[in-house]
Amino acid sequence: MSYIVVIPARYASTRLPGKPLADIGGKPMIQHVYERACESAASRVVIATDDERIEKACRGFGAEVVMTLATHASGTDRLEEVARKLGFGPRDRVVNVQGDEPLIPPELIDQVADNLEAFPEAAIATLCESITDTKTLFNPNVVKVVADARGMAHYFSRAPIPWAREAWSGDVRVDGARDMPANARYFRHIGIYGYRVSLLQAFVTWPPAPTELTESLEQLRALYNGALIHVAEAAVRPPAGVDTQEDLERLRAMVNERGLLNE
Repeated sequence: MSYIVVIPARYASTRLPGKPLADIGGKPMIQHVYERACESAASRVVIATDDERIEKACRGFGAEVVMTLATHASGTDRLEEVARKLGFGPRDRVVNVQGDEPLIPPELIDQVADNLEAFPEAAIATLCESITDTKTLFNPNVVKVVADARGMAHYFSRAPIPWAREAWSGDVRVDGARDMPANARYFRHIGIYGYRVSLLQAFVTWPPAPTELTESLEQLRALYNGALIHVAEAAVRPPAGVDTQEDLERLRAMVNERGLLNE
């Protein structure tokens, strides 16, 4: 069963304005993301933007582009607008690929879409990877996830969950200077999502959830309203995305040294 990739691309990034148009190896970053998405099994790849500069660049390399409102509070709202404008049906699957991940492996895009198909009770599918050090585990910028035996998410948090009561009893340090518990596994959430369009349609009608506002994690709104989110370990380890100028320079250096994006 086919699915659609939507790539949101905003110009007004707080930490790196104009990020989608940043040059990497002679191409704008958004083109690299688009090309990776086109290597997946998706039947259609659409770029969603609120900026005419990005629209012009994307049409220049042949991408399908949908102009969206600049007032959306979240990426999910932007996806819903695209689904509505393009007439997607409630049962259609949409995979949200972030516009700042030029190295995203196409197999991860397929994995999310396939898992959404394999678990019809889930409204959303996403991925995770193991955490093996406490510095990462206690970093609030790293989102952790706990799931049940079927792979359905219990909760997402910036805190280290589950809390290792015996290993860390009485230990209030937050600098990560601890040992990893011997008998527990921890997982970092990877921010790629597959949605059923019916979930997008419902999501935009829900007010922000109390847990969402506390943690600043949008996916908690879906859990709060009873939607099931399937979580699986990523088939391959995803490279880091581009959030800062330092990330961009590092990626450019990799491309210059190894021609990574031209292989």
